[in-house]
Amino acid sequence: MREPFGIYIHFPFCVKKCNYCDFLSGPADSGTRKAYADALCREIYSFGREYGMRETPSRDEKIPVDTIFLGGGTPSVMDPADLTRVMETVRKVFDVLPEAEISMEMNPGTFREELLAFVKKYINRVSLGLQSADDSELRALGRIHTFSEFKKCFDALRDAGIANINVDLMSAIPGQTLASWEQSLSRILSMEPEHISCYSLIIEEGTPFYNLFEEGRLDLPGEDEEREMYYLTERLMNAHGYHRYEISNYARLGRECRHNVRYWRRSPYIGFGIGAASLLDEMRWSNTRDLQRYLSGSGSLPDIREEFQNLSVSEQMEEFMFLGLRMLEGVSCADFAEKFGCELDSVYGGVCERLISEGLLVREGDRYELTSRGIDVSNSVLAEFLLC
Repeated sequence: MREPFGIYIHFPFCVKKCNYCDFLSGPADSGTRKAYADALCREIYSFGREYGMRETPSRDEKIPVDTIFLGGGTPSVMDPADLTRVMETVRKVFDVLPEAEISMEMNPGTFREELLAFVKKYINRVSLGLQSADDSELRALGRIHTFSEFKKCFDALRDAGIANINVDLMSAIPGQTLASWEQSLSRILSMEPEHISCYSLIIEEGTPFYNLFEEGRLDLPGEDEEREMYYLTERLMNAHGYHRYEISNYARLGRECRHNVRYWRRSPYIGFGIGAASLLDEMRWSNTRDLQRYLSGSGSLPDIREEFQNLSVSEQMEEFMFLGLRMLEGVSCADFAEKFGCELDSVYGGVCERLISEGLLVREGDRYELTSRGIDVSNSVLAEFLLC
């Protein structure tokens, strides 16, 4: 059987932009959202035709899929009927394997009871964007929900049988202290989600936070306090049975996000929707970020695809290293040799030796892994593996 694909489906709509957000997202009316779901279905069918599938392919003709991720934006702002049409189209074109992980991002402020029927039928993993358990911090971020609304959403998902929930949390945000960060962590840990993603705020150009930061009017924690938040996170996670498997992600054993692991391991995936990226047969491309172009052209894949990159062997090696080292298990020398026909140390031996001497990398048997100090400065460490 062909190696299974992953599928990412981008829903670029939200109720309103958060103060820190530079994602490809924004508000839209119900008509636009419905038209977008129609366009997604056309693109998915077009992909099937590109791969020579008949109008009603047999299961053996379909491409197997073992991870699906509905992201955004806010997929949960969509009408459940439109989400259903998209997922039914996926099922018609792809062979969604029985063990597939099917994730959906959800903003607690968009939760409503009518979503539950869709979730129960099509979704087995939900990623809830909380960011903070402190309502004043949520207001500073521009979030549209309270902690109480988040908890109501979480409990409803549990009651509906969703046994795999992720919670997103953000540190180093305006007005946050070490004590309030600990309280957010403790509140979420007491609810026992299967997965917790912990990110530090990044001030992105073009956002309201960027303007405030430039004007010196953004009340951010200091560097020392941010560092204490970072260390506190790992201590509390470990104490409650969550293991860190990627730089920003913690999970119960066996509950790692399989779709995201696919990205870090460079397994094939197809992205549908505006701005969605794909990796297939060592070719990367992205869809147009222009909504109107996508709505009018999604039935013809050449009309919406752009930024093609046929990866050279050296580029594949770079990605193998700097994506693989994001995971705490690191990269395997045997896997490198099997894929590229040469020894990892023949390409990166000098870099690895230097990083080991600086305490940023360690060799454990067959694998190279970042040390704790290497994780602290991971961006600069990973950049060392660029060959050009």
